[in-house]
Amino acid sequence: MASHRKSRTPGTRVAGIRTPALATAALTSVALLSQTANASPGEDRPSLEEVEKKVGDLYRQAESATEKYNAAKEKTTKQRKRVDTLLDDVAQRTQKLNEARAELGSYAAAQYRTGAGMPDTATFLLAETPQDIFDQRQVLDRMTGRQKAAVDDYVTQQTETMKKRQEATESLQTLTETQGDLKTAKATVQKKLADARELLSKLTAEEKARLAAIEKRKQEAAARKAAELARQQAEQEQAREEAAQQGGGTSEGTGSGSGSGSTETPPADSSYGTKAEKALAFARAQIGKPYVWGATGPGSYDCSGLTQAAWKAAGVSLPRTTYDQVNAGTTVPVSQAQPGDLVFFYDDVTHVGLYIGNGMMIHAPKPGTYVREESIFYDGDSAIHSIVRPA
Repeated sequence: MASHRKSRTPGTRVAGIRTPALATAALTSVALLSQTANASPGEDRPSLEEVEKKVGDLYRQAESATEKYNAAKEKTTKQRKRVDTLLDDVAQRTQKLNEARAELGSYAAAQYRTGAGMPDTATFLLAETPQDIFDQRQVLDRMTGRQKAAVDDYVTQQTETMKKRQEATESLQTLTETQGDLKTAKATVQKKLADARELLSKLTAEEKARLAAIEKRKQEAAARKAAELARQQAEQEQAREEAAQQGGGTSEGTGSGSGSGSTETPPADSSYGTKAEKALAFARAQIGKPYVWGATGPGSYDCSGLTQAAWKAAGVSLPRTTYDQVNAGTTVPVSQAQPGDLVFFYDDVTHVGLYIGNGMMIHAPKPGTYVREESIFYDGDSAIHSIVRPA
């Protein structure tokens, strides 16, 4: 007898389970992103990988703008202090100028009381610039020694006051410009982060899970690279120890698998190790605190704010930005990185972490994350710009 059951549309097996065709279509559709708000009907939607790359680029651009913000903020702070100092100086010199003017006025009043015509000292009080005063040479010839001394003091005070006023005016202009740079950098950071949040907000829960899986695979690959670096460093150290035991020389040139770099940079000395331990102890205590752009602690940090604070705890003063920190020490090969070294990333040197050994570092990664330990290969080999030993 023929079966009365309707035939089923062939489905697809997912992990050993037959999935109905409609469910299969649904699973396929979630791999595509929602169209952006300004997308035209029928426009191709970006793949998840494209979104992942775009978001990563936006975060890096935000970090670059953050370092520019940090630089502008530091410059603005210094410039504001300079302006305040100059304005205080102008006030003090104006007071001295007024005192000198009062002394000249006393001579002029005395001349009026004696019935003189246009008093000599009054001529200088009417002068607007020091040059006007020097042009009255014939008047100076008729003055007493005390009067000439009063004029000299008045000229000096007027000259210095005008000079400081000009410096203050120029410094105020510079301050206005740096404040403009600060505002621009801040707006750029906020825009890049907003763009990244918008892209991520359009992802479905399934797509976010897939994005997390992509990130996990990247971390696993980075961990393998870190383990390989740790193995190479251990081999180098063993080779150095064996050479020393055999009396075959110092540690120079005994590295294994590190190319010519092993003969360029000697190991860090014991004093560096002591300072590095303090810097690392500080950094470890910050693990779990949020990344906040422009922050220098104690409740939150950006990448360069963390490394600056860590080395400050060790008694070493580092500049504020990655652009300056990268020049604040000795560059060493990756194969010779030691705990405490600074690891810089990307061609524009916009990220930094603190090396802790075995291919790992402590860093403040990006907005939405927290200070954590991570492989220095977290964004691939090519992302590493340089290793710098700061003390």
